[in-house]
Amino acid sequence: MRYFVAVAEALSFTRGAEKLHLAQPSLTRQIKNLEEEIGVRLLDRTKARVSLTPEGQSFLVDAKRVLELSEQIVESVRHFSRHELAPLNIGYVANLFYDLLPVTLASFQRSFPTVPINLFDMTCGDQFHALQDGKIDLGFVGLREPIEERGLQFRPIACYGTVVAVAKNNPLAKKSVINLKELKPMFFIGMSEASFPGYRRWLTQTCRKVGFSPKVLQDADIERTVIQSVAAGLGVALLPDQVKKLPHDSVVFRELNPSVKTESCIAWQADNPSIALKAYINIVSDRGVRMR
Repeated sequence: MRYFVAVAEALSFTRGAEKLHLAQPSLTRQIKNLEEEIGVRLLDRTKARVSLTPEGQSFLVDAKRVLELSEQIVESVRHFSRHELAPLNIGYVANLFYDLLPVTLASFQRSFPTVPINLFDMTCGDQFHALQDGKIDLGFVGLREPIEERGLQFRPIACYGTVVAVAKNNPLAKKSVINLKELKPMFFIGMSEASFPGYRRWLTQTCRKVGFSPKVLQDADIERTVIQSVAAGLGVALLPDQVKKLPHDSVVFRELNPSVKTESCIAWQADNPSIALKAYINIVSDRGVRMR
């Protein structure tokens, strides 16, 4: 195919042979063998010139595409070989995504057993800084809007329910489902912008859908502090339902009416060349879609 493309683009066996650094009789024989093998005449030859047959014109388009793909495949495996031992650095929030992280890492290691993996327990805010500084390859960073604002690549990988955390001695704790409107007179304990970018905006938008703006008494940097503040009777909190796995003796978690779903995303730098990163993104995306 490479010999044919050289002749077809030059419309000359002489120039094609020069480009390939090949003797012209050898090139002529190779093209003849190709035509005999596929049973189609690709070139019209006269003493004056060489031209493509209609079949040759069609074959040229596909041959160039196949050769380009072959080059990409070779470069890809060379690139993988050069980066095979480069570690894959992943940031995550310890109290979130632990339903997704173990299964995806196990799947990744089956395909890439020689690639070291480093996990970093970091707030979403710290993950954004680490991504921008190149310290991690991928982050489980949560909300879509802060990712878009930072110009990072992302994929939604899960859609989690939201629960309201209330103190056990709160009258609302007796209900199995709490109407979101019932939280209007209460103070909210939120997540700080430094640790969970976009949370305050999400909370405000969620409450405004039912007609009120939340009164935020305090922002906390980690979920445990939020729950402790709720247990102390300082307010209520809206959190992803995974936090139910972090029980507190003085706090209960209740479903909301209307139900509130929150999309969660992974993010990475667009110019990161890691083959391992691309493979892990596909694994997480596939597993996340099945879990949604």
